[in-house]
Amino acid sequence: MGSHSRGGPAVRAIHPTRLYNAGVPSGNTHNLINLSTFAVLGSAALYLQRAGSVDFSRGDALGFTVGFFVGTFLLSPDLDLAEQNVNSKRAWGFLGVLWVPYGMMFSHRGWSHSWLVGPLTRLVYLALIVGLVVGLVRLVLPGAALPSLPVRLDWPVALPLLAGYYVSQWLHLIADGVRPDHKMRFRRR
Repeated sequence: MGSHSRGGPAVRAIHPTRLYNAGVPSGNTHNLINLSTFAVLGSAALYLQRAGSVDFSRGDALGFTVGFFVGTFLLSPDLDLAEQNVNSKRAWGFLGVLWVPYGMMFSHRGWSHSWLVGPLTRLVYLALIVGLVVGLVRLVLPGAALPSLPVRLDWPVALPLLAGYYVSQWLHLIADGVRPDHKMRFRRR
């Protein structure tokens, strides 16, 4: 295993519990995985709703979709590599530079790649950036009218957004081979 035999290529077996250390998908592959899964989930949801098995509003579907695509393209777990040129940073355009401090705060595949805390760190970081920008605008232009959200962000609106966002994050982590208990296991000495 892992050695050349008669000039042939090396073959390396990967034990299923070692997937975390195996090669991980590129950003484009992550996006393809998420888009493919979204197509399957969307088709299943439509089928189940037409069959009368589930009931959700167009607003719920839109919220889930927005959360899912924001999580896939703008707030990927790989923003912990924002000092490099990752897809999620590029999607922000010139504002991608705002994610470099996030990448410096979190080591790649550390807490930013955990199942609950990781996605939350990106939401909190984004909220801090928005808060700083709003505070700066109010300080410099005290009378300026700031845009508001088109809908009130209460639980019935936030829940589908968060569900779509977290599902997109979890698909990324699954593709990377990160277990749900990543960063929660006690290390034995």
